[in-house]
Amino acid sequence: METESGTHQPLPSWLRVKVGKKHQGSTTRDVLAACGVHTVCQEARCPNVGECFGCQTATFLILGDTCTRDCRFCAVKHGRPRPLDPEEPGRVTQAAAELGLEFVVVTSVTRDDLPDGGASQFAATIRALRERLPGVGVEVLVPDFLGREEPLATVMAAGPTVLNHNIETVRRTQPLLRPQADYDRSLGVLRRARELAARVPTKSGLMVGVGERDDEVYQTLKDLRTVGCEIVTIGQYLRPTRRHLPVDRYVPPEQFAEYRRWAQELAFTYVAADPLVRSSYRAAEAAREALKS
Repeated sequence: METESGTHQPLPSWLRVKVGKKHQGSTTRDVLAACGVHTVCQEARCPNVGECFGCQTATFLILGDTCTRDCRFCAVKHGRPRPLDPEEPGRVTQAAAELGLEFVVVTSVTRDDLPDGGASQFAATIRALRERLPGVGVEVLVPDFLGREEPLATVMAAGPTVLNHNIETVRRTQPLLRPQADYDRSLGVLRRARELAARVPTKSGLMVGVGERDDEVYQTLKDLRTVGCEIVTIGQYLRPTRRHLPVDRYVPPEQFAEYRRWAQELAFTYVAADPLVRSSYRAAEAAREALKS
């Protein structure tokens, strides 16, 4: 981990990353490469990539690999994306089948350049997965679609198992981290998803260590519950490169335990709060718990 000056700042002991078995991880990479699919695990430099690939699982990234936004925390490249690939849903489905997945997490880059923000590609991917893998669970982690209802309705009509949209950070730090997004717009996505499909659990996630206060984390959890969000993930921000936002603080595990207690008291059906937790952490388990309630 580097500071702004380029010197190395050692990570605390609780941020040691687990590494998956080399052979199994290689198998996952080979399948993904052969199918020609992107994953957020690789593009966003997830610290858990070794562990997840070692278990032969991955979070698929659709709509290409280039984002139209430039959030200060995200390692996914930004710029002018290529046109949509109509074969992408089929390739994702092929990879999921070869990996033997029973629960699939699909996210995307943000495509503000598209009339529907890529919603039709999300819907096509859900349908392709269900056709090839009957009974498969599908969580979709969607962008905010600029707050438009029609694209969100397109995704919800395809019948995802879980609808995820990340709030990412507390209200005060939103302009710093994601200037092209909006806190209330993100809450609106989660609220409207519940209105469109009440039986589909909604999920969100946020990072800590980007300048927030703990009381603001609590308020964000309250705001998420107010719009009906049932599943929440909380993890430590880790700076991907020197051009990204520096880490403000490393939150110790005992504070994550406090976040978890707050979320449970606010009646979230599932909460994952730990330094290395990311949006798709134990996604199938979270979905099962939410669907039981």
